[in-house]
Amino acid sequence: MGSEKTLVIGMFGFGVVGEGLYKVLKQTPSLKASIKKVCIKNTTKKRNAPLELFTSEKNDLLFDPEINVIVEVINDSVAGYEIVTTALKNGKDVVSASKKMLSEHLPELIELQDAAGRSLLYEASACASIPVIRNLEEYYDNDLLHSIKAIVNGSTNFILTKMFEEHLNFKEALLLAQQLGFAESDPTLDIEGYDAANKWVLLLAHSYGIDTTINDMLFNGITQINELDAKLAQSRNQSIKLVAQAKKLNNGKVAAFLLPQFVDSNDQLYFVKNEYNGVVIESGFADKQFFYGKGAGSFPTASAVLSDIAALRYGYRYEYKKRNQQTPAELSNDFHLRVYVSFESLDNIPKREFNSIEEWHSGNERSYLIGTIPYQSLKNDNWWRSNNTSLILMPNNIVENAEIDELKKMSLSLAGLEI
Repeated sequence: MGSEKTLVIGMFGFGVVGEGLYKVLKQTPSLKASIKKVCIKNTTKKRNAPLELFTSEKNDLLFDPEINVIVEVINDSVAGYEIVTTALKNGKDVVSASKKMLSEHLPELIELQDAAGRSLLYEASACASIPVIRNLEEYYDNDLLHSIKAIVNGSTNFILTKMFEEHLNFKEALLLAQQLGFAESDPTLDIEGYDAANKWVLLLAHSYGIDTTINDMLFNGITQINELDAKLAQSRNQSIKLVAQAKKLNNGKVAAFLLPQFVDSNDQLYFVKNEYNGVVIESGFADKQFFYGKGAGSFPTASAVLSDIAALRYGYRYEYKKRNQQTPAELSNDFHLRVYVSFESLDNIPKREFNSIEEWHSGNERSYLIGTIPYQSLKNDNWWRSNNTSLILMPNNIVENAEIDELKKMSLSLAGLEI
């Protein structure tokens, strides 16, 4: 990895994370890292740093031969991509927190990093203060990774926690999250699952070596979860969480998705509340391990950026060993999911798509069923996202083909129940 070097940083963005990093760096002189220039859009805005630190000219950073590290913490994924690629081509190491930009361009960025012989690190892009990427990259290198389950979005987890613990409805919980700064004024990316899906793309690359995009992934947010769903979960001593999940199937391929789930009270993720994130990794030799920490905020995210900066002193790079192995893992569409579906009208539910129905409850305003449906059916159709329908995964939700015939024997008769 080479000897330790002094880092001269050019930073793009001085929002929550950028300012947090500026403060943290001032408190860690042992790092031998200093910010030389910060590029921002609005130079007239008052900031808690000397005026001479700032510029609106990106080339002041990208083409300064003294600057050897670019830290990119802006919200614009198009501009972020241009910054990161230009920096790598100019022989600078890069630290980024932009999950959307990274998830949309990861294969080409890895190629560019290799061609430039530089490092591109992005621990802060997923789970903020939890060092999950580095652990997946290093600790689980040759271990047989059975599964990974994660809560990766603090905003949605905060909203769901308030719905459960303070019995707020979805709109009330969202408003509170916005007032406390855990959700944006336009919360679409969080509550509809896009933010979490972008992070999940990155974690799949490091856990299984899989290249994918959110366009090819089954995911949803939490906007359809209602009070009936919450009451049912509580009556079963469960909570509802937005969970990213991947599991290696018996055929060697990987099942992966991101959907709301009922979580049992003996599951580690049950205890991940408010803006916290949690990751449970199960592997062949290390058994189960649980990572827990703040998934958002100035200092938690800045701490992840800081750890990447510290690693650059020794020339650290992600090696993507799982991605580069002779037969990298593949995503599978050939499995089934155990789901709970609540709805207002049965006419909106494609009953014949289900392999089996194990529970059915009819109510005046809403009804629900629990059953098993092919993953591909959910991926091919959007009925479960519309008409005020709510779809939530059950615990032990992945069903492999070999188990389906047994479930069909125990299924409630679709014809006999007029459902």
